[in-house]
Amino acid sequence: MLLHVIARGKIGRSPEAELVARYEKRIAWPLRLTELPETGGRVPEPQAPCRTVLLDERGQDLTSERFAAILGGWRDDGIRECRFVLGAADGHEDEERAAADLLLAFGKATWPHLLARAMLAEQLYRATTILAGHPYHRSG
Repeated sequence: MLLHVIARGKIGRSPEAELVARYEKRIAWPLRLTELPETGGRVPEPQAPCRTVLLDERGQDLTSERFAAILGGWRDDGIRECRFVLGAADGHEDEERAAADLLLAFGKATWPHLLARAMLAEQLYRATTILAGHPYHRSG
């Protein structure tokens, strides 16, 4: 299953970009990163069955194992692409939230946009390693 991160704003050359690149190299699943301008721009149309996850402060705060289980379930159900959408500074519109398959939050704190992108990359790496059967330090 393709993991497709769609983010508003340019990460440029930054410490967060280095973290994203580090995890990008470690993720064994296909991964695509799409950057859009802060406003405007078009989200690419999916080419196959797809699920959409919005990173949103109103979303669920999932454990890494539960997040991995959701991704694994979608993969096993034949979903070909999972999109992870990071909105602009003002977040997502109500219509976007209603259409999403999952709203995901990284706790109740507010995180800088670029750091949230790095945290997502880490969680995608962790989820794919859990699904691959690698030992997870919190299991057992």
